[in-house]
Amino acid sequence: MPKVNKKKRNSAHSDAAAKTQAAHSIFKMNTDIGQHVLKNPGIAEQIVNKADLKQSDVVLEIGPGTGNLTAKILDQAKKVIAVELDPRMAAEVTKRFQGTPAQKRLEVILGDVMKTELPYFDVCISNTPYQISSPLTFKLLATNPAPRSCILMFQREFALRLFAKPGDKLYSRLSVNAQMWAKIDHIMKVGKNNFKPPPLVESSVIRMVPKVPRPQIDYEEWDGLLRIAFVRKNKTLRASFIGTPSIMNILESNYRTWCAQHDIPVEDGPTEDADGDVMDMGEEEQGAEADEVMEMDDDDDVPDFFKEETNARLQQAIKTPSRKKKGKVAELVREKVRQVLEDDTSLGEKRARMCDENDFLKLLWAFNQKGIHFS
Repeated sequence: MPKVNKKKRNSAHSDAAAKTQAAHSIFKMNTDIGQHVLKNPGIAEQIVNKADLKQSDVVLEIGPGTGNLTAKILDQAKKVIAVELDPRMAAEVTKRFQGTPAQKRLEVILGDVMKTELPYFDVCISNTPYQISSPLTFKLLATNPAPRSCILMFQREFALRLFAKPGDKLYSRLSVNAQMWAKIDHIMKVGKNNFKPPPLVESSVIRMVPKVPRPQIDYEEWDGLLRIAFVRKNKTLRASFIGTPSIMNILESNYRTWCAQHDIPVEDGPTEDADGDVMDMGEEEQGAEADEVMEMDDDDDVPDFFKEETNARLQQAIKTPSRKKKGKVAELVREKVRQVLEDDTSLGEKRARMCDENDFLKLLWAFNQKGIHFS
């Protein structure tokens, strides 16, 4: 008699793997929305192990794909909340765990994570779609209550910028902003061939631990200061402030607003030189504005979750230089800025790329003490 085929002991695992393989053959991955499925189970296991999960943890996963990382998380956590943009993938990851003990511990939310109000979670683990790396980072940092930790896969250059230190080539406004709100560590590099289809860039996994309690500073003020400092990060802070007429115009406007709000009178009117002539912006200052446009660094991908107006005003001021008559308020603000940079902090000759978090905090406090604000 012919032998009866018996199922192998690991048939459940084989079935799940077969389903995943079938999904890969049926679906054409949409790389436009960052669909690069992590296919290496060893890498997936290492990522989950680095999260130090507890059996009571609720884990948020962004972009579960076919569920390779999801399966590893479900082995260690109480529940997984998976947010998936692609209906095909949402259906596939749901189907993968149907009829298994893990089915009741998996919640799949179909939608754009950037437009979704996130439920409570303890830890976030994500093979992040690279085009939302920056806004997702800051959405997670803005989450209240803050998660215990986030284990995130990013394009390697973005990851390096997140934890870059003063003096590093990739140190930027993004670096300072992220490190102000969280402790960030590099965990591992992940090569292209660990994904299907392989991305065009190498990847890295980072651990982000939000600071609790959050720093007690105004985000709008903080980010406004950084925007100015990193417009030209290789220039001295004196050049970024006093040597940039458009920036001084913004600070003058902010100072007038602050004085009006606090009922502080200001002596207005144009200033005069020794011969009694009204002073205006010279060709040298107009040239500085032109140089500013040419030398401006990129915007470092920091999203305006808390404020959009500051950057819009800065960009508009840069693009529209004018022959503005120098007034008494402008001169007063200029002197206040000089005092902060030279007398109060001695940071005027330092470059933004060499300043650390404490330097920027010192600057912000000193400026605010003199009524100079950035929001």
